[in-house]
Amino acid sequence: MKIYTKGGDKGETSLASGRRIEKFNELIEAYGTVDELNAFVGDLMSSCRILLINDELARIQYLLFNVGSILARDGVKSDSYPTIVEANITELEHWIDQYAEVLEPMTSFILPSGSHTIAKAHICRTVCRRAERRVLAIEGEINDHDLLIIYLNRLSDYFFTLARYFATIEGVEEYLWNAEES
Repeated sequence: MKIYTKGGDKGETSLASGRRIEKFNELIEAYGTVDELNAFVGDLMSSCRILLINDELARIQYLLFNVGSILARDGVKSDSYPTIVEANITELEHWIDQYAEVLEPMTSFILPSGSHTIAKAHICRTVCRRAERRVLAIEGEINDHDLLIIYLNRLSDYFFTLARYFATIEGVEEYLWNAEES
């Protein structure tokens, strides 16, 4: 099977519904950003040596494919399509709460640096925030819009908390932003 179809050579792509749209459409931008986030999650996994966290990240990658599929199906409803459910959000909240238990309270904004793993978690956080903005921009065009927004919002919180957790277990001091030093 060939990887190329030549179907997108004129700047259009097909959605799961069969509808063809321009590749710069906001819907394509939304699920393209989710795909980008998924690649960055894979990059974070390559730096993380903690099996439990890599299991969580693998689960997140799977669910990000669900998000992309929801966006790509163009409003078509089917029981055979994957989805995002409340339990996926609760799962993220559980992980966030577990990591937060060992973190010092925040007293300032934290600069996204400290180690490769910390920086990669922050990159995931910022790309996730962009994905959330892109999905917000297409409200009304997709099913389950509210759940996707909540999931992406909570996912960015997860990556922020994970970055702080990495700093704690790596013994890396967090770089705090100080407006007076600017």
